[in-house]
Amino acid sequence: MKSIWSGLIIALVAASPAAMAQVTRVNVTGGVIAGTVVDGLSEFKGIPFAAPPVGNLRWRAPRPVKPWHGTRQTTAFGPGCMQSALRRAGASSAPAISVSEDCLYLNVWTPAKSADEKLPVIAWIYGGGFTAGMTSSPLYDGSHFAHKGVVFVSISYRVGSFGFLATPALSRESGHGSGNYGLLDQIAGLKWIQRNIAKFGGDPSKVTLFGHSAGGFSVSMLAGSPLARGLFRAVISESGSNFTPPEDSPWAGTTVETLSMSEAAGEKWLQSLGASTLQQARALPAATLLAAQRTRGGPRFWPPVDGYVIVGDQYELWTHGHFNDTPILVGDVSDEAAGFGVRKTDPASFEAMVRRGYGNMADTILAAYPHATDAQATRSGTQLSSDTVFDWNQYTWARLESSYGKHKAYMYYFNLPTERDPNGSAHGQEVAYVFGNLGGPGRPPPTNRDREISQEMQDYWVNFAIKGDPNGPGLPAWPAFSESAPLVMRFGVDQGPAPIPHQDRLQVLNAYYAWRRAGSSNRERP
Repeated sequence: MKSIWSGLIIALVAASPAAMAQVTRVNVTGGVIAGTVVDGLSEFKGIPFAAPPVGNLRWRAPRPVKPWHGTRQTTAFGPGCMQSALRRAGASSAPAISVSEDCLYLNVWTPAKSADEKLPVIAWIYGGGFTAGMTSSPLYDGSHFAHKGVVFVSISYRVGSFGFLATPALSRESGHGSGNYGLLDQIAGLKWIQRNIAKFGGDPSKVTLFGHSAGGFSVSMLAGSPLARGLFRAVISESGSNFTPPEDSPWAGTTVETLSMSEAAGEKWLQSLGASTLQQARALPAATLLAAQRTRGGPRFWPPVDGYVIVGDQYELWTHGHFNDTPILVGDVSDEAAGFGVRKTDPASFEAMVRRGYGNMADTILAAYPHATDAQATRSGTQLSSDTVFDWNQYTWARLESSYGKHKAYMYYFNLPTERDPNGSAHGQEVAYVFGNLGGPGRPPPTNRDREISQEMQDYWVNFAIKGDPNGPGLPAWPAFSESAPLVMRFGVDQGPAPIPHQDRLQVLNAYYAWRRAGSSNRERP
């Protein structure tokens, strides 16, 4: 009898969460940390990966983490990076938490029982328009990914003026441009992964870089940055990439500015705050900078082409083979711009907007976007925004990788109309499905169909992280994308492979951006 009870006790202990996930104390860069075990996973939250970028370190590249003594408890998320309370609540779908300039922390979810398992790693970069977002959002909980056999890491980075202010003085100080401190934070987080993730059972040679929205734009920027070379082997981008020509003067449809444009706007903005020197600017309270970000006419606070992190026009970098060549999985949703509010317009206003922004290509653009009625003009306004900011960039990345890269490109299209948006899925609607975090504040209870779509998307994404190919047993075949066969995997309505939607509009934008790239201010329409 005693031996039976002993056997039962041993079995129960072996099946306990503590026994299932035993990586709970790790010696990382800076010192020893202790995490917790939750549902069979080891979780570490609030691990510092760089020194706090405060005081004289504001608007500088991240510095090495400050060592600590003893064991640091990493059981709660660190503060979010400075952002407004309104945006913070919207970004996190949770009660507001503290924000601070001291915000360079990352989080790890691992299923590993020991440090020698060499599991694939996913490094997550959140979205938020480069002015908001934080790793503590319940939407970004990495448990479901970890339960499927990968180590999941989420990285914080500075946003708004704290992460993306450029001025001539800051560029002179660094010696290599300014305005991309948030991207340098992401690179520092990836370097931390290279140095430390093996201690969590992860394999630093099997890192997939993954982002959504501003995180997706970031991922594409790092894919083209020599500073990120060797830090990842595959890329996933949802609704965000950066392949339009850099804007050197105001024109429509661009996603990135030249450094000179960003510097001029940043210098003017600091002067409006009474700061004529960097010392004065760094002495300004964080709350003052945060409040001033919302003033009309201020800088965009978006990564510029600084020649250091972003070294040039990414379209041209790819066509010349100057990029970090990896397998890619990219895509977007069917009604991207609807997520930012549909602006009602009329035919005359729509036409005036297009002629003002698209120059000598305006007639071609107008012919591709019907606008004979108020309803058509309103719908075309949303579609034009979706196409220029999101759809064309993702399509172009897939084209460039399949044409100039050595690896395969996979593209998806998420289309699940709702009563609120009968035209399709608005920006960000697929994220909960990919993370498996359905339901929750502000979202309807999931249906069985929702859960099926979510499971399928998670399986594809995890397969891609494991081997650079989303295909696997029990899943419909996902064909690789090519320019001659531009196929996407649809999720939602008519689920399965199909030609990329709206190729007619994308071809028109190909011509528009080629014209802009060739020096549109001095050229007539092609």
